[in-house]
Amino acid sequence: MKFDRRQLLQALGLAAFTSQLPKIAQANSFSQPILKPSSLKVGDTIGLVNPASFITSEDVEEVKQTLKNLGLNYKLGTHILDRYGYLAGRDIDRAADINTMFADSSVKAILTLRGGWGCNRILPLINYQLIRKNPKIIIGYSDITSLLLAIYALSGIVTFHGPVATSTWNQFTIDYVQRILFNREAVTMQNSAFIDEKITSLPLRVETITPGKARGKLVGGNLSVLSAMVGSAYLPNWQNTILFIEEIGEEVYRVDRMLTQLKIAGILDRISGFIFGQCTRCNPEQPEKSLTLIQVLQDHIQPLKIPAWYGAAIGHIPNKFTLPIGIEVEIDANNGTIKMLESATETT
Repeated sequence: MKFDRRQLLQALGLAAFTSQLPKIAQANSFSQPILKPSSLKVGDTIGLVNPASFITSEDVEEVKQTLKNLGLNYKLGTHILDRYGYLAGRDIDRAADINTMFADSSVKAILTLRGGWGCNRILPLINYQLIRKNPKIIIGYSDITSLLLAIYALSGIVTFHGPVATSTWNQFTIDYVQRILFNREAVTMQNSAFIDEKITSLPLRVETITPGKARGKLVGGNLSVLSAMVGSAYLPNWQNTILFIEEIGEEVYRVDRMLTQLKIAGILDRISGFIFGQCTRCNPEQPEKSLTLIQVLQDHIQPLKIPAWYGAAIGHIPNKFTLPIGIEVEIDANNGTIKMLESATETT
């Protein structure tokens, strides 16, 4: 028996949604009230999904211990240990795990297992209407950027740029997770020294690009993932937003190329503030023939005449902020602070 694509989508409850995608994308989440997910509490069940690159069973065992230490229970996505080349299974299966977790009333939040590559491939298979009806915390970073931005843009719910399940869950990182996701605090984020038994991290140095303060909705993520989404229906309205970005393993000229793409796409001209977190392992192979990263940032950002700085605790580093996408913040580029002007979650 033949089973065509429309029949398959109907079986997954996605056919009606995909037929409406262009209309939803044009409407944009900003024509609807932004919804905040419920806060977490000890004893809640977390849904584990793996929408990008594959992991091992050993990784999952470590994640279980991390959640236990936080006082949380877990539910495993059906396909988290699948493998399809470098991906964590087939696109339709990775998307199905996400849709299932949002539909499951016993699951209070969704934690992605790792980044890598693959989330852009499943964006057309996500049921954004279902998510709108069942708002929950979803958190991750790196390749998870595309999921966070698409869900924010098309479902109109606050999402969270923070640790994936396989990140380093040290006290710095846990502190922001607990204060923002559990305690509903409107925190002020600022780089600080942190020392534990395994990691010594000196304060990350803030370099002001353009001084001043600005307010706007906080939106952003990994630069290469974001630039790969330009021109799609899965990005939000950038007007008066505070854009934050981070990167890993890209030479300076590539960062220049991606920022240029954001510029000529009109994104940089709409934002009211800019934060570059960490560019981990982004040193040029031939420094004598390269611009510095700061020179590139000055070239692109200073002409915008908006508050901007480099060096926030955002990115592929052990000590991470938890950044609520879609929440109103005030930034101070002189001191390198991000002040939440409202809580990011609702009471349970």
